[in-house]
Formats: sequence, C-alpha cells, structure tokens
Amino acid sequence: MRNLKLLKSLCNAELSHSAGSPLCVAVRSDTDSLLLASEFSIIEFDPRTGQVVNDVSLTEEGYMPDDGSGKLVGIQELAELESVCVATATGDVILYNLTTNEVECVGSVESGLTSMSWSPDEELVALTTGQQTVIMMTKEFEPITEVGIHQDDFGEGKFITVGWGKKETQFHGSEGKQAEVQPAMAWDDRRPRVSWRGDGQLFAVSAVCPQTGARRVRVWSREGVLQATSESLNGLEQALCWRPSGSLIACTQRHPNKHSVVFMEKNGLLHGDFTLPCSRDQAKVKELLWNSDSTVLLVWLEDVHSGADGHISTELQLWAVGNYHWYLKQSLAFGRDPQRAPACVHWDPQRPLRLHVVTRGWASLTYDWGWATDRSTGLDASDNANVAVIDGDKILVTTFRQGVVPPPMCSYELQLTSPVNLVTFLCQTQKSNHLAAMTADGQISVFGPGRSPSSPHAPSSNHTCLIWSFFQSLSFKLWFERVAPNALSNRSVPPSARPLSAGVGPGSPAVPSAPCVCVSRLEVAVDGVVTGMAYSFQSRTVALQLEDGQTRRLIWGDSPPPLCCHAGVMLSGLRIHGTAFQMVVLDANRVLGLVCVCQLASNVSSFVVHEDFLLVTTHAHTCRCLLLGTLTVKGLQEALGSDGGQNDETLRRVERGSKIVTVVTQDTRLILQMPRGNLETVHHRALVLAQLRKQLDCLKFRDAFECMRKLRINLNFMYDHNPKVFLENVETFITQLNSINHINLFLTELREEDTTGTMYPRPLNVPGPSPMTRAKKLDVVCDAFRHTMESMDPDKYCLSILTSHVKKTVPELEIALQKVHDLRGKTGPRVYSVVGAEEALKYLLFLVNVNDLYDHSLGTYDFDLVLMVAEKSQKDPKEYLPFLNKLKTLEPNYQRYSIDKHLKRYSKALLHLSKCGEEHFPEALGLVREQKLFSEALELYPAHSPHYKALSCAYAEHLVAQQQPEQAGLLLWRCGEPGRALQAFVSASSWRHALCVAQQVPLPPDQLSLLARDMAGSVHTPATGSFDCEEAISALIKGAVWEEALRLVSWSNTTYLLTLHPIRTFLTQAALPFFYFNSILRSSKNRRKAERKKWSLKEGSPLEDVALLHALADIIGTVDKIREELHSLLKALVLFQYDRLAQKLQLAYEEALLMMEAAIPEVWSDGGPPSQTPVTGPDSTANSITASLQNQARPTSLPLPGQCSSSRASAESPYPWR
Repeated sequence: MRNLKLLKSLCNAELSHSAGSPLCVAVRSDTDSLLLASEFSIIEFDPRTGQVVNDVSLTEEGYMPDDGSGKLVGIQELAELESVCVATATGDVILYNLTTNEVECVGSVESGLTSMSWSPDEELVALTTGQQTVIMMTKEFEPITEVGIHQDDFGEGKFITVGWGKKETQFHGSEGKQAEVQPAMAWDDRRPRVSWRGDGQLFAVSAVCPQTGARRVRVWSREGVLQATSESLNGLEQALCWRPSGSLIACTQRHPNKHSVVFMEKNGLLHGDFTLPCSRDQAKVKELLWNSDSTVLLVWLEDVHSGADGHISTELQLWAVGNYHWYLKQSLAFGRDPQRAPACVHWDPQRPLRLHVVTRGWASLTYDWGWATDRSTGLDASDNANVAVIDGDKILVTTFRQGVVPPPMCSYELQLTSPVNLVTFLCQTQKSNHLAAMTADGQISVFGPGRSPSSPHAPSSNHTCLIWSFFQSLSFKLWFERVAPNALSNRSVPPSARPLSAGVGPGSPAVPSAPCVCVSRLEVAVDGVVTGMAYSFQSRTVALQLEDGQTRRLIWGDSPPPLCCHAGVMLSGLRIHGTAFQMVVLDANRVLGLVCVCQLASNVSSFVVHEDFLLVTTHAHTCRCLLLGTLTVKGLQEALGSDGGQNDETLRRVERGSKIVTVVTQDTRLILQMPRGNLETVHHRALVLAQLRKQLDCLKFRDAFECMRKLRINLNFMYDHNPKVFLENVETFITQLNSINHINLFLTELREEDTTGTMYPRPLNVPGPSPMTRAKKLDVVCDAFRHTMESMDPDKYCLSILTSHVKKTVPELEIALQKVHDLRGKTGPRVYSVVGAEEALKYLLFLVNVNDLYDHSLGTYDFDLVLMVAEKSQKDPKEYLPFLNKLKTLEPNYQRYSIDKHLKRYSKALLHLSKCGEEHFPEALGLVREQKLFSEALELYPAHSPHYKALSCAYAEHLVAQQQPEQAGLLLWRCGEPGRALQAFVSASSWRHALCVAQQVPLPPDQLSLLARDMAGSVHTPATGSFDCEEAISALIKGAVWEEALRLVSWSNTTYLLTLHPIRTFLTQAALPFFYFNSILRSSKNRRKAERKKWSLKEGSPLEDVALLHALADIIGTVDKIREELHSLLKALVLFQYDRLAQKLQLAYEEALLMMEAAIPEVWSDGGPPSQTPVTGPDSTANSITASLQNQARPTSLPLPGQCSSSRASAESPYPWR
C-alpha cells in the first residue's frame, strides 16, 4: 500500500545548443553522468552540475554522415573497458575510450544493424542484422555464433503432447478456426527488440515474422540456442522488456476492446496482464522499461493521432504490482510541444528509482522517487487511520480503524478526472481525515468527511485548487491549518465549499467562473535540495531535510518565517536515505525539541512514529517498537543493533519482507503488508503494554481487562503494575467488570510471580511503584477481594468469594465448603442472581479435584456436607457409606480423632485424642512416638501431670536416639527424673549439669568426687569454703552465667531453694534485651573508635556510605557473637519451665538472621561484606591468613546447639516449643 513519492527532480537545458537530436542514452556508473548519442557525436553530460564533460564527433572520423541522416541503434557503457560502445544502422560497431577520448571501429556488418543489446554482466553482446540474423560476440568482439531470427522449430523447450487432440480441433473463440493472424500495426518500426534476463543466461527477441507480418517473441540461450517461441498473437506490439528478476517478459497487445500490457513466461506462454487507461486506438506504446530491482514498470505512451496543431502528446506511466493488481503510481505528461517530448528514457542502473529523461529539445530531466505510505497523522480517536493508495485516476482509501480491507480492495474510492501523482492528509487535530490530491494536469482536489448515497463512508470533495508548474517541480506538499496571513489557508472555506483557485504565474490554467477565496502564496528560499518534510501542528513547525543530510526548521507564525539550521542533531519526519536510516523527530511538547540527523541503523525496511513510539521493521525480519521519550540517540542505536532478550517487549518476529502500513491511533493495531501484498494485523507487545499501563493508571480496569483477554496478556499484570493503587481500588475494579465470570477468571489466573519482573519488564528509565510488603500476593489479593465483595453483596458474588478462598496460598477449602453448606440451609424465595448450594458445589468441583474436596469436606466433621460432595464424586457408595456410618457411632472427640488420622492430619488428631480421657492416653503416646509430635503433645498436658512426665521421658528417649543427650538431660531434669538426667549429661560431657543433678539424686560423696574427677579431669572445682558461696551465686546470676550459678547452688544445698526465685527473676529480665537490637547497635559503636572518627555516620559526611557499610558489617559480627550467650540462656529458660519465652526468643533470633541474609546481597553487590572468607592458598602468608580471619564479619549459618547447620529453626528442634 505504498505510493511513489517524488523526492527531487533536476532539469538542465544546457545541451540545447547541441546539433541533431538525442537518439540513445546510457549512464556512466562511476560518475553518474549521462552518455548521449546523436547523429553527429557522443556527449558525456553531468546533470548535477549541468556541464558537458566530453564531446566527441562521429562525423569527423567518417562513422556518421555529415548531413545528419545517420542513425544509431544502441549505446552501452563498458565499465571494465572504461569505454562506450555504440552501433550504427550502417553496421559499424564503434568503441569510444572515455579516458583517452579515442574512437575506434571494432567491427562492421555489411547488411547493417538493427539493434545492439549487451548482457547484464557485459560479457556478451547480441547484434541483430539487416538480414534478420542474430550475431553473438564476446566483450572482445570475437564472434561466437550467428543464427537466423525466424526459425520453424519451436526450440529446445518444445512442449510434449499426450495425444489429447490437435490444435485444429480446439475451441478458437468467436473468430473461428479460419481467423488469420493480423499483421503488425502501421506505426510499428519493424525493428527487432532484444532484452536480456537479469542473470544473463537468456535473452528474448521480438521480430516481425516475414510470413504473417505479425510479431513473435523467441527466447534464446546465452550460447545462441533457441529455447522457445511464442504463439502468433494478434495485436502484439514492438515493446519488449524482460523483468530483471527473471520471472516475466513484458510486451503490449491490442485487443478488440482494450489495450493491455501482457506478460510471457520463458516458454512463450502468456502469464497475466493489465489494461492501460486508454482506448484501443488512442495511444501507442513506444517502449517498456523495467527498473533495476523489478519493482516499477515504465510505459512510454504516445498518441496515435496528432491533434489540430499537428502535434502528439507524450506520457510516461510508472506501474507497480501488489497482491496481483497493477497500480498506476505516477503519470508524467509532457504536453504536445515536440521539443518537450521525451527522446530517450533510461532507468539508472545503480539507483532503482532514479529515472533519466532527455527531451528532443536536449533538456535533461532526472527524477528521484521513493516509496512512501500516505497515512493520516491524527493523534486522537477521531482519526480513522486512513491510508491512501494511488491507482491511476482513483484514490483507494482504507480506514483501518473500522476494519482491515486487503488490497486491491478498499473502504471507498475517490474518482478524479486525471491520474493522481500525490496524496496528503491534513495535519490538524479533529480534521486528520481530510485529504488533498494532486493530479497530473496540475489540479489539487481536497476532500472532506462528507457522505454520499453510494459510498456512505467516502468523504465528499470540498474544493479544488489549481497550483502546479512545469515538469512537476512541486515535489512535496504539506497541508496544515492557517496560522498567519501569508500561509496557505483553507480555514475560511465553509463546509459546502465551492471551487477556488490560485495562480502560480503566467500561463496558469483557466479557472471556472465561480465565487472564489483568495489564497496567498509564500516562498522561502532554501539553500539546498529538499528531500523530506514534516510538520507538527502542535508547535506550528515545519522540518525540512536536505539532500546533504542537514535539516532546517521553519516556524509558521512570524512574517517572514525564519529558517533555522540544525546540522547533526534528532527531527520527526522519517525517511530512508539509501541504506541508512535517518530520523527526524519533532517533539509535540516543545517547539522543536531535539533536532538531529544521524544514522541509527542500516538494515531498516520501514518505520513509523506512533505517539511516543518509533516502530521499525528490519531486514532481519523483526519489528522493533522503541519508546522515544526514554531513549537517547545512542540508546536508540544500541536498541536497534541488539538482538533483544527472551522477554524483550520491544522485539517481535514478523514474516520475511514485512513492511509497516500504519498504526491505529490510540490503539494497539499495527498493520503490516507482506511481500505478496496481503495485510496482517498484529498487536505489538510494547504498544499493548504501554496502553495497558495508561489504562491502569487511569483506573480503566474494564478496558484493560478486555484488552488483556483479547490479546492473551497475563491478568497478573493488572495487580503487578501498581499493587498499592490496585488494592486501594478493588471495589472500582469489581464495579467496572460487573461480571462474576470475569472476576473469577482474574482470581483463578493469580500467581505469586511478579510479571513486571519476568514476562513484562518495565522499560528502561521508567520508574516503578514503591515495593509492597513481603506478604504473599495471592493471600493479599484474595483477602482484599473477599472483604470487598462481602461488604458489597455476598449473595451476588458468592462464586467469586469461594474462588478467593480456594486460590489462597493454603487453600481454605473447609471454609469454602462450609459456605456452600450454609447456602443449602437458606430458605425462602430464591433471587435469580443468588447462587444455590448445588451450583456453588459444582463450581467448587470445577476448581478443585473432587477427591481432594471430599477429603476436606470430611475434615469439616459435617456428614451432610460429606454426603453432598460424595454424591458428585465417582466414589462407590458401598465404600464410603459404611465408613461414614461407623464414624457416626463414635464419641465426638474420638470421631474427630479418627477422621483426622484418616486424613493424616496428625496434629489435629492428637488434639482431639487428648480430650478423650485417661483410657486413650496410651494410644496418644503411641501416636506421638510414631509421628514425632513431642512438642505439640507437651503443650496439651499440664506441666506437673504424670502424662506430661511420660511424654517428656519419651521425648528424651527420642533425643538420645538423635544424638542430642544434653537436651534430653534438660527435659529429664525438669520433669523429676534426676537419675536418668545424670546419665544423659554424663554422655553429653556436660559436667556442670551432671554435678548439679548428682547433688539432687543424691550421690554419696565418694561417688560424687569420682564423677567430678572423671568429668573434669585436670580441672579442679573450687572449694566451697574458700569464698562466700551465696555472694558468688548472686554475682554469677547477675552476669548471666547460668550454668555455673546452678553448679554452685548444687554445692550449697541450704541455699538451693532460696536462690531459685532470683534465678527465675533474672532469667526473664535477661531475655528482654535480645528482643531488641538497640543494645547490639550500642555495643558495635564502641568498636574501632579510630575508624569511627574517620568514617562518620553523620548525614552528609564525605564518607557516609563507607561508614554505613562498616557499621552494618559490625552489626552482623555482633549478632554472630551473641550466639553462645543466647544458647546458654535458652537452656536455662527451658530448665525453669519458661518454654513460651524461650520460643519467642529463638524465633526473634531466627528472624534477625533471615533479615540479614536477605539484606546482604542488596548491601554488598559482590555477595557479602569485604574479607568475609579467609585468604588461603599457595601465595598466602601467615599474616594474611590471620588478618582475613580477624576481619571476617559476615556470620555464616548460626544454628543453635543441637540443631542442623542452618540459621533457620529446624522442624526437628530439640526444644519442647518446636
């Protein structure tokens, strides 16, 4: 859906004094100069400077007659030989050296030459002679072969017949079998035409057959062997050109009712055609010319009959194909002046869209075209995303906001009186659907969004303006609203506008006699050739891009408007210059913003600026969508040059050769056109996410939800985008969706994953919301939805409330089942919107496996609910009914114990079994031993009961089996089993505890002394009489040296009971500081005072960050050092029955370790504080190893004694609270 846009045109009349008339033209590849040949000379002309570089005479050497009657049949530049080869009609082949200016005749044919055609690789030349033969020669002009053009044989590619009948027996149409082939047209010059395929392996020859007088096309190989011959076609004309891509051979043919360009395959059979926009006898096709990349076919037309003045008009038409439809993209009318008619036309071999035309009056014209998509540029929803396609005298307009219509079809057509060359849309908000078209006869037609009975979506023509000049010098056209008295205005024209006109100088076309509005004209001189223009109606600024890469800024509003220069900066009109992608971006928020021209990428095939995004398709078959507001020029270059990551939202793979057509404004639809011409609509992930972010920021939850459902975006993004705002507006979310199914869909898709960090990462340099708490996402959202729905209408949102229970991290199936059971008990008339129990249960079965739901229903101890669920399952009633009947006969507590044991909920089973009486305690003890539920069991029985003692003894046996005798001894000691506790302490080598227990057994003095000597070895216990025992015990208690204090108490039996109370008091006081880490901070501040003076924590100090890192490292070291002190305190607390306090203390220490473990990667990016591991190895010294050990600050795993090597509390903790 692209049009040919004229980038620039050069006109030079410096050759008007040359003799004769131009006969043929070629392009010199190294200098881009033109090589012209006439009846008298060969001229090298530079169209850019307008200077004649070389001029060599052919008459002085006798190669051409002096009277100008000579003719040339071909010209070719030979780059390798640095020469020009021309062939004369008399048979001479002349070689002109461009370096030495020498002219040489390299060969001659007596019968004369009718054409000369070189192969694309310039290795072979085919010459057709006056004797109707083809001579093949090498580039050194050595003959290869000479064969006759007209041969009776079909060629090597002759078709194979299977005997299904002869041609004479087939249907021949209305003309009948006896219809004769009509001879060539009277105006045919009867000269053979030769055209090579792009690879140089085949060439085609069109010649008039001597027998029939009609033209036939024959295909020859590179070796001069005939391959195929076309059928005799009525009306086949002289024009012939083989498409460089090698697929088709273009010819022209006159039919009884039309004039067509037909295409042949290399086997001579027809393969497609298109009709020229002229009647059968109106015009003749002089030549057909393909450009070098096979995208444009030029048709050179001349009138068959001259006008009243005896002159004929000439026209050049440029055709392009898309989706098997041929479009007339450009029509160059040269009028009836014979001096302005083209004499030679030639495509540039290096630049596919550059055309060279030399008129009979020796005027040189050079046209440079580029492919462009003419789309509307509105910024609001009123813009219909129009795309206009030129097709001769029609404009095919497609409104992509309403739907995608594949070409060559369209939403509506605009019919004009002459071929259209240029289309543009109005650059004004709310009026971007207006378009203007410039036709080949110099008229500008403006169309507005009116309605017509035949085409309800087609705009009606508002007014027509005649503003044109010779040779189509008006290359670019911008249409915008009047902003100054001197600017082009259409604002004063009423909606029912009538024709108006504006002259451009002498010779302006006549204007219909009708009321008109004067339109002023303004000219601003620009130093350079303008190759691109862009307009911003927000800033009233026009950006001009020059041929040399510089840019100019034109601000409308001043008189005259200033023209500012900006070289090497960012602009907003975008174009492809050669293979380099140059960007010009006009900022809507500033006057012009950044203006820069630089190469961003060299592999771009198409691009468009859509709101804040730059969309680019590349030759690597990708589509990039980049946010311009957050990227610098360097960032854009890096983004366009990268391959993108796995979840890179800016990158999307597209079909090979895809190009951007348009993007629907305020939408996510990106329209791509494939190489064959069909359209595809894609929703680029970057556009989708950008729109969703805007909608969520504006609390448009319903629009965002529908978009995410349609485009399959994970619904978790609605919460992850901004959790705080989402939770604050849950009621708004529910109200906008107003659909139980949609709410359930959202809840069921919830996951703990943060999609903004994985699937849909935020763009670079775009700040995210403040982080939320570490609470589980599923639990937070489900609870918020449940509370909101229960406060709004619990009956209406019953299913959604059930979903919120089921989707939690730990599904609350029992609560959900209970709510279903409550629905069953409701009586009264049922409201239509209220869900019944059966429907709610079916919905739960949809969310949860029926067997799991049965088990959870059994766990509610409600047999009615169990039966209701069982009926919906596949279970056999013969299996579950006897089991349920047996359970009903049991005592309530024992019944629940049986159910929990069946469901393997052993903690609950133990709780219910403990309530069943004394007779079931042995069963409870067995359950505790089997499932290792010692901690839970100790909490269920009084501390001084025999059951508690039995459980403690069982727990101690378990600890001994687990190689933890010290903990076992503590349990036995406090439950009144000093003998067994002594054995445990002795096996654990805990000499202090062993001596204390030995005093309570009591052991005889000699055995006690023996025990002390065996355990202490060389350590001598102090004599009790050498110091004040009570004062020593008091000091040890105040110093929190609990084990030593107990040992001394055991040596003084008289003070044992008196000291228990102060020990208990000091234990509770000693545990409190461990719940606060202020003491840790105070103790850490006393360290390294010299370094603290240099590294101050005062806000704003020079080394505040370094001081903070060292302070954090000291805190970590301090927490590690209190481990032993904490361990001793815990044992004392357990011994004196402070289980709850010990549990809180252990959990507080565990939380501190976890907090430090999580914070270390954030504080130290290298994984931990400096010097956290010893420096060892062959290069280490004793001093370096010692220093590394001393500076080690990070605590490794800090397990409490008796636990595994982990900082976290183990499930098999030896302490009774675990």
